[in-house]
Amino acid sequence: MTESILVNIKNEFDIVLARQKGREVSKKLQFGGVDQARITTAISELARNIYLYAGSGQITIEILHENGRKGIKIIAADNGTGINDIRMVLQDGYSTSGGLGAGLPGVKRLMDTFDIDSTVGVGTKIIITKWVR
Repeated sequence: MTESILVNIKNEFDIVLARQKGREVSKKLQFGGVDQARITTAISELARNIYLYAGSGQITIEILHENGRKGIKIIAADNGTGINDIRMVLQDGYSTSGGLGAGLPGVKRLMDTFDIDSTVGVGTKIIITKWVR
């Protein structure tokens, strides 16, 4: 059985809540301080993207136990407009919101795995994982 926490993202307070839940789970799994910061930063970025671009969605945080390892899986899902050009949004410096453009490329660098599936008019699902070292 997988232990998971679901945070619905509808406003900026939900972004903070998702970050807090991610930090709690990463502490529970005994991630080091730097990896805890990486995880909470990634969750914050994904939750903010849901809020800014889709309006609402969910962040699901799961505890992983595989082959004697433990880790965290974060699923960010929305039913927004989808991403037209995934390759473009994964380029450093690309921003549609006028931000720094660290967004998804930054999330990809912070985590051990990064998978994105997006369909225009349907929505986006991003799955990231980090393993305890």
